[in-house]
Amino acid sequence: MIHNIVRGDTLSEIAMRYHTSVDRLMSLNAQIKDPDLIYAGRTLNIDGRAGPGNTGVQGPEKTGRPSGTGSGNAAAIAKQYIGRDASDLKRSGELPMNPNVPSNVCCANFVTACLQKAGAINWHTDSVAVLRDKLSAEGWKRVDVSQAKPGDVVIMQNSRQSHTVLFAGLDGNGRPQFIGSNNRNADGTQEISWGGASGDWYILSKP
Repeated sequence: MIHNIVRGDTLSEIAMRYHTSVDRLMSLNAQIKDPDLIYAGRTLNIDGRAGPGNTGVQGPEKTGRPSGTGSGNAAAIAKQYIGRDASDLKRSGELPMNPNVPSNVCCANFVTACLQKAGAINWHTDSVAVLRDKLSAEGWKRVDVSQAKPGDVVIMQNSRQSHTVLFAGLDGNGRPQFIGSNNRNADGTQEISWGGASGDWYILSKP
């Protein structure tokens, strides 16, 4: 059974409506990290049985979509979505992205969702500044690219730009690689793609 989340829904109210528990709903819907944070427009698996339109709640054996929560790193998760438009991905339910964020400013929405799915954080933000500040408060430290790990967070924020991507390791020539939701489409909207770091940037690494 599938429940379509609408504005005003809470996980506890949904659990009561279907005579189940919040813990049970979270165990069936791995994309939910915070019981107080669910998004209108997404779907919830209520009883463990998949149904039409059940996006992002069953494992890859039932959906063919990228798997798991809490394993791997955020960059490895991000790679699975390269070539996808942010406008499509944020509404698909495949990642815990906020579907209401404009598609031309989805960078923190995407990076945070990949970090959540990797189990690196248990909260969400659509703001580069909030992402930076919360990671710093949790002990993430600036590191040189030579010490960076895939899945670390790249921050670009100054008077001219505010953007974030994920560090994806070094290429064969020792150059840093990045993945993020970048403004690549002709209409100014974002696509998940390689690159995205320019100008002054730095890396925050999980302790």
